Amino acid sequence: MRSRRSKVTGLGIGLIGLAAVMVCSVLFGLQQFGLHDIWMAYRHFDGSNEHLILTTTRVPRTLTAAAVGASLAVAGAVMQVMTRNPIASPSVFGINSGAALFIVIAIVAFGSSLTMGSMIWIAFAGAIVASVCVYALGAGGGYDPIRLTLAGAAIAAFSSSVTSGLMLVHKQSLESALFWMIGSVSGRRLDHLLIVLPYLAAGLLIAFLLSNALNIMALGDDNAKGLGQRLMRVRLLCTLSVILLAGGSVSVAGPIAFVGLVVPHLCRYLTGNDHRWLLPYCALTGAALLVAADLASRFVLMPKEVPVGVATALIGVPFLIRVSRRKRHAE
Repeated sequence: MRSRRSKVTGLGIGLIGLAAVMVCSVLFGLQQFGLHDIWMAYRHFDGSNEHLILTTTRVPRTLTAAAVGASLAVAGAVMQVMTRNPIASPSVFGINSGAALFIVIAIVAFGSSLTMGSMIWIAFAGAIVASVCVYALGAGGGYDPIRLTLAGAAIAAFSSSVTSGLMLVHKQSLESALFWMIGSVSGRRLDHLLIVLPYLAAGLLIAFLLSNALNIMALGDDNAKGLGQRLMRVRLLCTLSVILLAGGSVSVAGPIAFVGLVVPHLCRYLTGNDHRWLLPYCALTGAALLVAADLASRFVLMPKEVPVGVATALIGVPFLIRVSRRKRHAE
């Protein structure tokens, strides 16, 4: 799919596919609904249990999954070109874990008084600290992708270990956060999404505006400098975009892993490395993937639900191994 017409057609098909999987997510679950039920719930709301499930649970949950999936996928694509590393993503580089650690610390410190607005800023702070630590540990003596990856893995392991320790020591106060810590969009309300949506939108906008700069950066630092690219400024803007996308996603859905790793590689088969097309494809595919994973997670252990973070991990771990092996064979 290399011609402009085929790429535009692909975007159209992607939009239709995303709409279809979102409708299925609203309709299917422990309780089944029809399209007419959605219409009646919003046009003639009567306060019945069915209408409440649709308007306060299914629709907000589906919209949250779509927004988070799109954000994490675009963040992963930006990170992969910024670090020149095919396995870079907010989860692999410890950004998700750092944001989650800060939120857990805040829950221990403030308990039920913690608001959604506060959680967003705390998640951003955790994402910033994790990013700075990864860069400080991995960029000493030059910008090296391998050192950055090792630093990211170290920060992710450290953050996850501290988080697990806190959850063991403070079982009572963190019991309600356990389902969220695995990564879940269950129980998210529309007002939760509306609080974080401006930050996700800003992160996506920055990434899309940087698409040409990302194409130049992909040529390598020397070539990019020769073409007049201001690498430090572009990397700072890329980092800002990733922090907004990853921090906002973690604050509303927890540390969902591997969406940012898997989706960019899938989309490159369709668009190549042109980020003017790759980023929109990643947004659509990431949204559809997470909505579909959330839908599937409702049926695995019905009537109980599996957190969507478990479903994405089951997809992502084999894919990570495959990408790593392919890169090793290429070398």
